[in-house]
Amino acid sequence: MPLVPSYIKKLSSYKPGKPIEEVKRELGISNIIKLASNENPLGPSPKAINAIESNIHNFHRYPDASGYDLRKKLAKNFNVKIDNVVIGAGSEGIMSTIMRTFLLNDDQLIGSENSFIGFKVLANSSGRLTNWVPMKDSRYDLDGMAKKINDYTKIIYIANPDNPMGTFVTKDEFDEFYSYVPPRALIILDEAYFEFAKNIPEYPDSMHYRYNNVITLRSFSKAYGLGGLRIGYGFAHHDLISNLMKVKVPFEPSIPAQIAGCAALEDLDFLKRTVKANQDSLQYLQNEFGKLGVLFLPSAANFITTIWESEDEARNIVNKLMEAGIIVRHLKSFGWPNYIRISTGLKEENKRLISQLKIIL
Repeated sequence: MPLVPSYIKKLSSYKPGKPIEEVKRELGISNIIKLASNENPLGPSPKAINAIESNIHNFHRYPDASGYDLRKKLAKNFNVKIDNVVIGAGSEGIMSTIMRTFLLNDDQLIGSENSFIGFKVLANSSGRLTNWVPMKDSRYDLDGMAKKINDYTKIIYIANPDNPMGTFVTKDEFDEFYSYVPPRALIILDEAYFEFAKNIPEYPDSMHYRYNNVITLRSFSKAYGLGGLRIGYGFAHHDLISNLMKVKVPFEPSIPAQIAGCAALEDLDFLKRTVKANQDSLQYLQNEFGKLGVLFLPSAANFITTIWESEDEARNIVNKLMEAGIIVRHLKSFGWPNYIRISTGLKEENKRLISQLKIIL
């Protein structure tokens, strides 16, 4: 018997966007801006920062394994019971727990090909068969996914809005799709960008779907600016949550993460400023891309994905922007070699990006 399973040996590890420090080392330049990882350009929630600073002397203690305070606050905010809430190290942490909790030997998964790469890594590392369905017009092909459902289907993953496309599944599309899903199959609705999409009339807020086999995942990483703390949360039927709580890592998330999450939920002013800044940035970038003749996908998230004629052109744009101190994300590793994802930044960062693109083009 081999020490390492074959499906792990074949696995490609997740490659995140380049850190600012790495670009500094490689190119020897400073004044770098990062528009590659969909981070909040306003920084962390100020209330979260203050809460962490006020509790810094308690970090020698282990966290509350149940995450009671944060789960209670989330339950109140979203009008559910605490038994319907789970927290973890980012939405990926909860996703990993879902895999370990519910997958049996012959179970299969369904996902959209070239969608969120974090799910792809988890699905492939599970060793189970995953039916990957190609996107259609840069959107989830729910009809195609429905046709892949069989007696062995256990987990169906939908990122809504999607990363890296920024497109979303509508209410009507989800309703139609759900009619084909058997009770034994779990739907993971990954809503990491929920706060940026929730006001779109056609967007299906999954909290309005209190189905027993739907698990909602959300994150503090984007809208609340807490990506570095790795804090996410999920909502589901209490039977699903009770089993997830048995399997999740006992002291996850950390004390700083739990404290920051509680405080961030009260920082309504920061959330409002974040959403407004993102709307302004999306409008500005879309207008400027239009003037430059750059093809892009309308986005319901905090980034815009641009489309180029070839992989070589996309790589050239990415490299030249990096030489100018601007980090963006080439999407080849996602399966989109001629696409570039650009996160929304501060006003001056957006203007610097457009100015540099004009020079390059």
